[in-house]
Amino acid sequence: MNHDSDLIKIYTGRGLLVQILKDELAEAGIAAMVRDDFYAGALSGFGAVPDVVDLFVLAEDEEKARPIAESFISNNETEQESEEN
Repeated sequence: MNHDSDLIKIYTGRGLLVQILKDELAEAGIAAMVRDDFYAGALSGFGAVPDVVDLFVLAEDEEKARPIAESFISNNETEQESEEN
């Protein structure tokens, strides 16, 4: 994953959820890259939204990764709604 133009953002969320989804993608044989702008900004003296992390896959893996990400999002939205009620 060397070229940003080859990367597709498939999820943005809390760091823990991003890591779980990244692990699910890895189990399916899909490499993913995490980008944490808050951490990077803190190191360079700039700010960003804390604990909002992006997850990217290669464009060639998007078709395989998208259903996994959509299922993950759907399952986690349901769990978050249950916790709120």
